[in-house]
Amino acid sequence: MSGRPETKPPEADEERGAPPSASGPPSEAAGLRAMLWPRANRAQLVVGLLCLLLGFAAVAQVKSTKADTGFVTARQDELVGILSDLSRRSERLRGDIRDLEGTKASLERDGQGETALEEARERAHTYGLLAGTLPAVGPGITLDITDPSRRVRADVLLDTLQELRDAGAEVIQVNDVRIGVDSHFLDSPGGGVEVDGRRLQAPYRFVAIGDPHTLATALNIPGGVMKTLMGAGANGSITQHQRISVSAVRS
Repeated sequence: MSGRPETKPPEADEERGAPPSASGPPSEAAGLRAMLWPRANRAQLVVGLLCLLLGFAAVAQVKSTKADTGFVTARQDELVGILSDLSRRSERLRGDIRDLEGTKASLERDGQGETALEEARERAHTYGLLAGTLPAVGPGITLDITDPSRRVRADVLLDTLQELRDAGAEVIQVNDVRIGVDSHFLDSPGGGVEVDGRRLQAPYRFVAIGDPHTLATALNIPGGVMKTLMGAGANGSITQHQRISVSAVRS
């Protein structure tokens, strides 16, 4: 056994994962292991993680920018197609707007026409009542006049008619004669009274549509119709009605 120091084989160090002894020259295998297995500290790991996050953010931003600038990077034929599609949609929308406006105008015309027609019907009804060409129903009174002495003349009946009109009577009938705006009363040579050319005999009955209380009050005023009838020896009886019918019409 010689006096030289005993050296360890490099294989023993490799098996333990330790670097070769500093006392000997480094081998090529040991240098390669040092390059493949770098030792990173905590600060380097944090920096690497931040770089990874920044990379993800940059990729997302690039994708978003590409989506926003799609029209800028599109080809001319693609832009023409997009513009044509938008034009067709715009034209369809304008057509829908025109249709809706036409429908609205039609409805407005129909509404105005219906309103005008209803107003015309109301006017025709009013004129028909005034002219006596339409029957009428409503609240009112009846005035029954008995004349046993046959002293009630045409002027008394005419005063009664005027008093009812002044009190607001809208429709008036005397016996079976409908009173109109041009109605007239005349004393008949054979007795009785002629109304619009038709001879009437007592008893006389007035049927008037209007406010019952107002009409009755107007006939009962002092010195009015009822007093005149009493002075002529006739009797007058007033009855108020909440609903009364005037059926006679003028031809």
